[in-house]
Amino acid sequence: MTHNQSRDIAIIGGGIGGLTAALAFARQDANVTVYEQAPALTEVGAGLQITPNGARALNALGIDNDLNATGVTAQAVVPMDAVRSREITRFDLSTQNPPYRFYHRAALIDILARGCEAAGVKFKLGARISGLNPDGSFDIGDAVVRPDLTIGADGLHSVVRGVINKPTEPFFTGQVAWRAMIKTDKSDPVARIWMAPGRHMVTYPLSGGRLNIVAVQERSGWAAEGWNHADDPGNLRMAFADCGWEVKSILGEVETANLWGLFRHPVAEKWHSGSVAILGDAAHPTLPFLAQGANLAIEDAYTLARCCNADASLAAALQTYQDTRRARVIKAVEAANKNARNYHLSGVQRRIAHAGLKTMGKVAPAAFLNRLSWLYDHDVTR
Repeated sequence: MTHNQSRDIAIIGGGIGGLTAALAFARQDANVTVYEQAPALTEVGAGLQITPNGARALNALGIDNDLNATGVTAQAVVPMDAVRSREITRFDLSTQNPPYRFYHRAALIDILARGCEAAGVKFKLGARISGLNPDGSFDIGDAVVRPDLTIGADGLHSVVRGVINKPTEPFFTGQVAWRAMIKTDKSDPVARIWMAPGRHMVTYPLSGGRLNIVAVQERSGWAAEGWNHADDPGNLRMAFADCGWEVKSILGEVETANLWGLFRHPVAEKWHSGSVAILGDAAHPTLPFLAQGANLAIEDAYTLARCCNADASLAAALQTYQDTRRARVIKAVEAANKNARNYHLSGVQRRIAHAGLKTMGKVAPAAFLNRLSWLYDHDVTR
C-alpha cells in the first residue's frame, strides 16, 4: 500500500533538496506543492558534483536519461601540488556505477523541475510564508494552508528549522571560499584538488566548455556567510599569487567571483515535530570539502518520501526518517571538516602527506575509493 497517495505535501524551498522531495512524493501519488520565495527557480552560477550515492536516488526517480545527457562523467580525482604545478597522483573514478558526474546547478534544477511538472507538482513562486505552526499549517498572504506534511527545504538560514529546534550559533571556521567559472577549451573530465599551505582550489569541467572553480583560504578576517557576495577577482588571484603557473593561468581568466565565509553549524537535534520536517542544509549545513551537500539533501529527500510511504502514521514515519539519516549525516559532516585540514598542510606534514598520496596512487590505487565506500556505495533506494 502507498500511504502517500492523496496526502497533501507542502515543500518550502525550490532548491535541489526540495525539488527531489517533491518529485519523490509525487511519484508516490501525493499532492505536492512547492513554495519558493524567489520569482523563478534559479540557481547561482556554480557547479556541483553528484556522486554515486546521490545519483542512485535521482535515477530511481526516473530522470536518468536527462541526467546522462547533461552531466560530465568524471574519470578521476587528481590531487595537485599547487605551488609546483605538479600532479601528485590520480585516483580512477571511471568504474563508478552509477557514474560520478559534474553538473551546473542550474541544469540540475531544470531537470528536477521538469520532472516535477510532468509528475503533477504545483509551484507557488514568489511565495513568502509566515506563521508556521507545528501542525504544518502556515499563512501565505491572506490564505491559510493546511497540508498533511510541511517540509522545510529552505536551506542554510532555514525558518522551518527554527520552528523545530532551539536557536544555535554557527562559528566561523577561519576560512573563506570563492566560487567562479571560466570558459575553457580543455575537456579533461577530472576533478583537480590544487593544494597549497593554508589554501586549496578545486576545479572540474562542466558542459558547455566551462570550468568550475572553488577556492578556499584560511584567514582570521570574517566574511559573510552565503554565496552571493561579489568580490574583486584580484583578491582571489592575490590569495594564490605564490602558486605555480597553472593556478595563475586559471585564475587569470576569472572575471567575476563570489566570496563567502565558511561557518560550521551543528547538525539539528530534531528533524521533525508534529507535521513538520526538515532536510538538506536546513537540517545539516555541510562544508564544501567532501562534495556532499547536494548529495546528502538528495538522500534525505528520497528517504523522507520512502519512510512516509511505508507508514500510515506520519509521526512514526518522521521518526524513522530521522533515525535513518542522522548518524550517517554526522559522519559525512565530520569527514568534510577533516578534509579541510588535510588540504592545507605545510612544511614537513605537507611533504609527508604528498608522499603518502603518491605512494597510494602507485601501490594501492583502489585505497582512495575503498576509504569512501561507506559514502559512495550507500543506496537509499534499497
